[in-house]
Amino acid sequence: MRVLSEKVTFAGQDGQQLAARLDRPEGSEPQAVAIFAHCFTCTKDILAAKRIAAGLVLRGVAVLRFDFTGLGHSEGEFANTHFSSNVDDLLAAAAYLEGMGLAPGLLVGHSLGGAAVLAAAGQLPAVKAVATIGAPFDPAHVLHNFGASLELIEREGEVKLELAGRPFTIRKTFVDDLREQRQRQRIEALGRPLLVLHAPGDETVEIENAAAIFGAARHPRSFISLDDADHLLTRAADAEYAAEVVASWASRYLGLVAPKPLPGVPEGVTRVSEADPGGFRQDVLAGAHHLLADEPLSYSGTNLGFTPYQLLAAALGACTSMTVRSYARRKKLALDDVTVDVSHDKIHAVDCSECEARGGKIDRFERVLHLAGALTQDERDALLAIADRCPVHLTLEGQALVVTRLAGEPR
Repeated sequence: MRVLSEKVTFAGQDGQQLAARLDRPEGSEPQAVAIFAHCFTCTKDILAAKRIAAGLVLRGVAVLRFDFTGLGHSEGEFANTHFSSNVDDLLAAAAYLEGMGLAPGLLVGHSLGGAAVLAAAGQLPAVKAVATIGAPFDPAHVLHNFGASLELIEREGEVKLELAGRPFTIRKTFVDDLREQRQRQRIEALGRPLLVLHAPGDETVEIENAAAIFGAARHPRSFISLDDADHLLTRAADAEYAAEVVASWASRYLGLVAPKPLPGVPEGVTRVSEADPGGFRQDVLAGAHHLLADEPLSYSGTNLGFTPYQLLAAALGACTSMTVRSYARRKKLALDDVTVDVSHDKIHAVDCSECEARGGKIDRFERVLHLAGALTQDERDALLAIADRCPVHLTLEGQALVVTRLAGEPR
């Protein structure tokens, strides 16, 4: 499934035009619609927002992510905004989607955006589920970002601060509005399924906030730990994991069904289709299974999938693990768990004592087997030896033939 990302604008809470992206499945109607609310002083285009939106789209959910008033490419002055105006912007986003016949069924909020979706959900009857990521229980939690300047804001009425490396004017009205929020009552009256995602080591919004949100909410409610993720989910794997969890959790409330394989993919064929003509992202389909291939940001990719060599290493690792497990099962060995680490690089052929070639460079894969269980040294040696009988290993060390032809030409 390809992601179609369209630039759109809509009128915010005070009539200013808000910049947005509507990400949707290309070539098919979305099964559901979501709104993504970004973190404090962030924009719709931070990597976490883009990755989570892409992950939801791959599950058939269209996502509107927008810049709050005065941020990113949206019109208006940030100094004139406050938490309540952010909530109103969310309501305006929902109204825009409803006008297109795409009433949002899911709200996803990151950090202060998570507090905003909790505040807005009660005013949106079409919303069926709410998910927060690293959200504060009390919106006033954001005030800790102002440090010693908070007293100055209250005394002077406004102060220009540097937040996340950019200048922002913070007014007393912003501070007062945060303190007036009654978030506990909103969460208690939410009346929708709630998913709380939070990293225990989050240093920006402490994990106690997730406990407070979860404690105030009524069932159905769920909590998922983001393990060692940072607050902004800067690692691609963390953002993709969050997207997958949100999509899987919301599927029962939004009625999502797994995407069917693309027509025309014969049995036994792995089809790779270009998903991003402007980059390198690829859809990889084999039967009912789907994954993404991509390149890192440093190579002009979007880092949303495995690189081709990572896929090759994964094939070797998976085949090795399966071969070792099959042997252990047949021999009734006490193998509790097997993990295979695979690394790849290129070395000069002249440095390889096991290689026949002596010119140029060759590919070198190194496997490290982690075997857990009450195994004797002889049994461990046997499992190490059988790893070399893995079919993918034999293919890589053998002489494979690759034949390429244009579609429609005779074999």
